[in-house]
Amino acid sequence: MPHPASLPLIGVTSDHESGGPGQYSAFPWYALRANYMGAVIKAGGLPVALPHAPCLADEMIARLDGLIVTGGAFDIDPSLYGAQRDASTTTLKPSRTASELALLNAARARDLPVLGICGGMQLLAAALGGTLIQDIATERPDALPHEQPNPRDQAGHIVTLTPDTLLGRIVGRASMAVNSSHHQAVRDPGRAVVSARAEDGIIEAIEDPHARFCVGVQWHPEFLIDPGDRALLAAFVAAAIHNRTTVSGDGV
Repeated sequence: MPHPASLPLIGVTSDHESGGPGQYSAFPWYALRANYMGAVIKAGGLPVALPHAPCLADEMIARLDGLIVTGGAFDIDPSLYGAQRDASTTTLKPSRTASELALLNAARARDLPVLGICGGMQLLAAALGGTLIQDIATERPDALPHEQPNPRDQAGHIVTLTPDTLLGRIVGRASMAVNSSHHQAVRDPGRAVVSARAEDGIIEAIEDPHARFCVGVQWHPEFLIDPGDRALLAAFVAAAIHNRTTVSGDGV
């Protein structure tokens, strides 16, 4: 196994809870599901949880080899894509979104490898000039149950991959089985390219064709349900390794 100092450092964004009686802490605390970190470790990376500090985004990104923007039980502020908020279906976490957007913009400015997961994909779409469906059930009542009723560590539906995209080449197959835990979705990918769709046409993956590695997926690959999940995480960590050797001057 490589020496820890040689592993690529992968920043993983965290959630934030206000704390209170009966919670983990009576005071505010950060939260991050363990399998995000475990999946990065299995792929050969060294994960580190990132705090909410937009003013330090550039400094954090300067020390990282890759960035994962995670999902969570909240929504992207519609003002980021020029829409009015439907308060009946949209729950915001302004400080988290501000932090993740600052990190994402700093990472993209440095062409750092980026993987957006679920809400992270939706934020990536907004950053690339796209728009979102604020509530699938309201706008697309004929859609699949994207908030699947079965456990999240099981597949909920199939996605079809777009040929000749980075994600399509990574997975190496026409389709894969994924879990599904979202009530919003990408409506218009903006400057991104669509690299996967669900059977009902909902966009399930996007990527920035001008970046070395900038991919967003609507599902949660950290559960490693499909072989394509492991391939995606391995490719992301490989891109982070390449970034590290290139920036340090040890590579090409």
